[in-house]
Amino acid sequence: MSTSARYWREIPQRYRLEAAKCRKCGKVHFPPRVICNTCRGREFEKVVLPDAGRLLTHTVIRIGPSAFSNETPYAMGIAELDGGVRLTAQIADVEFDELTVGMPVRIEFRKLREEGEAGILCYGYKFVPAR
Repeated sequence: MSTSARYWREIPQRYRLEAAKCRKCGKVHFPPRVICNTCRGREFEKVVLPDAGRLLTHTVIRIGPSAFSNETPYAMGIAELDGGVRLTAQIADVEFDELTVGMPVRIEFRKLREEGEAGILCYGYKFVPAR
């Protein structure tokens, strides 16, 4: 199963961390939505998410999905960015025993995987420790 079409549709969000802020209630959605899930508003303004936050939870994936099986083991986490938006991403450049809840992280743009026989490179964001 190819995810290329969805991947390419999400390029502005992946490359620039663009989110949508509801003009009615102010909730920030990432990725952007057509309808606000809080107030049902349909008008949004584009905002760029901050690139820093704190790790809320983490785990180590030892048997990954086929697209990432050659990268196992790897760490995944949920971080709350400054401003309250929560993201899930792979955590890079850290030893597993160094991971702690509350750890400051920042977002970096990195290679995520290669897709298909042509080896199309897919890029996106990963968390790295903020040192």
